[in-house]
Amino acid sequence: MSDVRKVAAGAGAEWLLGGFGLLRKAPTGLLATGAVLGLVTGLPLLLAEAAPGMFLGLQALIMLLTPVLLGGFVYAMHQVDRGGAASPAHLLEGFRNGRTLPLMAQLVPQVAFGIAAVLLLVLMVGVDQLQTLAAAMEAAQGQANPDPALFAGLPAGRLLLWMLLVIVLVIAVYFYTFVASPQIMLEGRPAFAAMGRSFRACLRNLPAMLVFILLTLLVAVLMSVAGQVVGALFGMVGGVLVGALVGQIALMAVLMPVVIGSIYTAWSQMLAPAAGGAIDHATTNAGIEL
Repeated sequence: MSDVRKVAAGAGAEWLLGGFGLLRKAPTGLLATGAVLGLVTGLPLLLAEAAPGMFLGLQALIMLLTPVLLGGFVYAMHQVDRGGAASPAHLLEGFRNGRTLPLMAQLVPQVAFGIAAVLLLVLMVGVDQLQTLAAAMEAAQGQANPDPALFAGLPAGRLLLWMLLVIVLVIAVYFYTFVASPQIMLEGRPAFAAMGRSFRACLRNLPAMLVFILLTLLVAVLMSVAGQVVGALFGMVGGVLVGALVGQIALMAVLMPVVIGSIYTAWSQMLAPAAGGAIDHATTNAGIEL
């Protein structure tokens, strides 16, 4: 891990403060960029009831494009850090200079996690027990006070162990992707090399990661409550779907600049080149190397 810098546990709080600091440097541009990202990712909500088929297709497309858009957000943060301005147009930077596929490759650990979680559930609990659990949950939905006897005989211990393993897998996936985007966007690293360094950086700085995760969850919960309030107010006028979309935009407008700014700050402390991590156009991939 010689290419990873060691930081103190308190650095986790510094990363989050760094995200707020970058937002204060360019509030208009970053809030607008976050709002546009919220609009793009929230568009499927408008099709949820009217066109379920299109909803699923659009949701899948946005899932593929989100890592690329987040890469563009990292680029916007870099511009702000260098004294420049941010704009929603920066979201498209991930589609340039051969970065698209490397950024999309960050979905690979997430897909692998989904497959592993399902396989573990089947192997640890069994198909028959899962069918019994599904039937019990369906029966319980129609009862105001579900009968505990419905869940008698189910392997609660194995289900709890599976949940714990899933939590470990989620953390591992998060470590692989935490600071991968800045490396792809700002250092020109191939995707899997970037994810490997991200994982090593998180392991070496585990105390800082724990502090950061706990503080970020707290901030996210508080901002989510505020976003729900905004969505509820607009929902009273425009309906449930409009309210949900507005709430999503309001949440993303504030939360994403803070989160992406925190990730950028973490990369700067743990992995950025000594010269400050400036984009080197001569070494940035022009192809599709993963």
